[in-house]
Amino acid sequence: SCLPIALHQLYYDPNIENKNLAQKWLMQAQVSPQAWQFCWALLCPDKVPEIQYFGASALHTKISRYWSDIPSDQYETLKTQLFSQIACFSSGSKMVLTRLCVALASLALNTMPEAWPGAVPEMVRVFQEEGGGVDGRARCLALLELLTVLPEEFQTSRLPQYRKGQVRGALGREWGSVCPLLQQLLRRGDSPGAVKARVLRCLSSWVLLDVPLSESEGLVEDCFTALPDPELFDTAVEAIVNAISQPDSQRYVNTLLKLVPQVLSLQEQLREAIQNGDMETSHGICRIAVALGENHSRSLLEQVEHWQGFLALVNMIMFCTGIPGHYPVNETTSSLTLTFWYTLQDDIMSFDPERQAVYLQVYRPVYFQLVDVLLHKAQFPSDQEYASWSSDEKEQFRIYRVDISDTLMYVYEMLGAELLSNLYEKLGRILTNTEQASSWQHTEALLYGFQSIAETIDVNYSDVIPGLIGLIPRISINNVQLADTVMFTIGALAEWLADHPVMLSSVLPLVLQALGNPDLSVSSVSTLKKICRECKFDLPPYATNIVAVSQVCVCATSQCMWLMQALGFLLSALPVEEILRNLHSLITPYIQQLEKLADETPNPSNKLAIIHILGLLSNLFTTLDISKQEDESGEGTAPPVKTAPPPPGPNPVRDITINTQLKMNSFTLPYFPPSSQAVCAIFEKSVRTLLHDFAPMVSQLSEMLGQMYSTIPQASALDLTRQMVHIFASETDNFPPIKALFELVTSVTLSIFQQGRRSCRGGTELLPRCSDVPPVARVVQEDGKLLLQAVLEAIGGGSSRSLMDQFAEVLFSLNKHCFPLLTVWLKEALQAAGFPSTRVTTEQKDTFTQQILRERVNKRRVKDIVKEFTLVCRGLHGTEYAAEY
Repeated sequence: SCLPIALHQLYYDPNIENKNLAQKWLMQAQVSPQAWQFCWALLCPDKVPEIQYFGASALHTKISRYWSDIPSDQYETLKTQLFSQIACFSSGSKMVLTRLCVALASLALNTMPEAWPGAVPEMVRVFQEEGGGVDGRARCLALLELLTVLPEEFQTSRLPQYRKGQVRGALGREWGSVCPLLQQLLRRGDSPGAVKARVLRCLSSWVLLDVPLSESEGLVEDCFTALPDPELFDTAVEAIVNAISQPDSQRYVNTLLKLVPQVLSLQEQLREAIQNGDMETSHGICRIAVALGENHSRSLLEQVEHWQGFLALVNMIMFCTGIPGHYPVNETTSSLTLTFWYTLQDDIMSFDPERQAVYLQVYRPVYFQLVDVLLHKAQFPSDQEYASWSSDEKEQFRIYRVDISDTLMYVYEMLGAELLSNLYEKLGRILTNTEQASSWQHTEALLYGFQSIAETIDVNYSDVIPGLIGLIPRISINNVQLADTVMFTIGALAEWLADHPVMLSSVLPLVLQALGNPDLSVSSVSTLKKICRECKFDLPPYATNIVAVSQVCVCATSQCMWLMQALGFLLSALPVEEILRNLHSLITPYIQQLEKLADETPNPSNKLAIIHILGLLSNLFTTLDISKQEDESGEGTAPPVKTAPPPPGPNPVRDITINTQLKMNSFTLPYFPPSSQAVCAIFEKSVRTLLHDFAPMVSQLSEMLGQMYSTIPQASALDLTRQMVHIFASETDNFPPIKALFELVTSVTLSIFQQGRRSCRGGTELLPRCSDVPPVARVVQEDGKLLLQAVLEAIGGGSSRSLMDQFAEVLFSLNKHCFPLLTVWLKEALQAAGFPSTRVTTEQKDTFTQQILRERVNKRRVKDIVKEFTLVCRGLHGTEYAAEY
């Protein structure tokens, strides 16, 4: 009696809470023993389709997931009932019919081949029989739906692995009954379009079972004859693509060779579709050509006597790559072909040198043509057309150009230095042409090709780069897209410039000029950062100018953090006096702003301003390498645990850095907790950069961190604490403040452990130390049980299921490093009634304990045990919701 109410709430109640409650109740009802009774009642003809659908879904759930509950003497009755219901609904609701077919398919999979041998022939026979008041077309469509969902249900079924193999073999043998039926229906002139479309869908489904291509060859050829019919086009394409994309199909070379002319015969239909602006048709034909080429390029290459046919297929795919129009506005097809060019190149290069040379003679010209086609496709449209594109279309075009860039970089491996020479010659012809007949788009695309290759390939040896650097200042830059590409190209050549510093004077003025243009923020700042990182020892003559321009631009550019990193790299290479002078010039205005903000009453606006200033100074200190070490990348990696302290002595750059950070600390204390994350970030970067030079500040920072973490515990404070322990805990002078901080952070973390966050990570970092660090051992002995209880409470339902892997890691770490204590704590914690959930029995808790204590090596297994136990604790075990999570 509650079912109709719950279903009504689920489908029609506007209140989301009622919907959720109804869904939860219905999922439990579906898996209950009563489902066997009510599901048939819900299928009565007087019920609305939504209720009938739920009844059919309940049947499928019971059969697919609780098959062992069904006595073997009821298999035949259940099968007969399902056949009867499918016949009834063959002229009824399509969604209910499909669910009933899926239920019968699940029954077949669970009973074949032993209990129900010849399942498919029986299905065909039952639905071909006259009677039941159901017309032949409806019975035919119902049979095709059943045959279609049978392989699909196999793909998603939860059959044990040994059964999967048995059933797959049985299904493969049933293809002999399915294939003639599909051929008969597809070739009959009087078959309705709906029947033919269902036949094609059925073929798509069966070929996914690795039906031998030689056995489906006739049907695949029939699919080609269906392509001219607009109603059948999409399903025919899907069937062809699925058939020739199966891994096993490469064994049937003779069949593949027959398919090549079939695909080539579609070129006229492809040209007509392009001429008529029919993107769906051109897209579908391209999919077929690419599927054949991409999946079988090696097999077809090896058939040397048929080389012309395969070359024609390659040229057809080239035509699809260069399809007219701008992606993604006027065409969406060309992107499908890019993977094919990777595959073909890999296959050519995998042959032995002698055969490789033969193939390269044929295909190197093809790949040079491909470069021209790709650079043409990468060209921007006219300014007017581009302005009319939506932001989503512009983003898709950007991603498409990145894909083209990756392809060009890959193609370079085959074409080598000749490709760069080719691009340089074309660019030179454009830029030395006094008529300037070529568009800026053409120039931009050629530069984009250079940039694509230079970003990832070592071009230092190339003899065309000096000429390219010489050409860049001749480019008439009157367009944002072109200016961006010029900047990124210079950035891609930063390593080359480091080896040829005399050329810096040609391009650096362009970069500094672009800094002042807000539209070029990303490209100009990232390029300056690369130059400052790679060429910093050659930049002192330009330093004054760079700092002056940067100070003006830093407030205006959206990339101000990157700009400060660039300045950090630049200053690192200057004499100490110049570093100090520039640091004073850079830092003083920000310290004054912090002083002013600290005097004001805290408010949201002040908070954002403080965080912004902290970020700027943090990025400056991140790359300011005061030790003049060789590795000036500034990229964040954890410092080594043990590094020799530097020799004692004054270091004015270090001192000004530390003093500045102490000032920032004092200015921002009133703003905790809002600015705590930013403060941690700046100190974490400084610790990483300064290492032992940071020692004078350890005591103050430890005190600040303790105060901050007690006020508002944050993951960033834990990360910084961990870093300081790694570096300074082994030093006598720094041990007392580090020890005090460690104990405080541990205590606070344990008290909030049930909330998840990164405290799990902190726990797993610390537990391995309990055997060799007495303070850690003491903390674990005193508070470890509290930690375990918090973890169990979270697993029992107190925290999101998405955090279970983290809690499992804590259990695994406890088991590995504190096994005797865990054995006692687990027993004591779980003997409490109703803990960690009222839904688990004593036996289930005992099983969980035994499973956890047994796994001291396999972390993956512990995670699985925890996930299983949390489902039981939450009452979700065995539900569809749990399975789909």
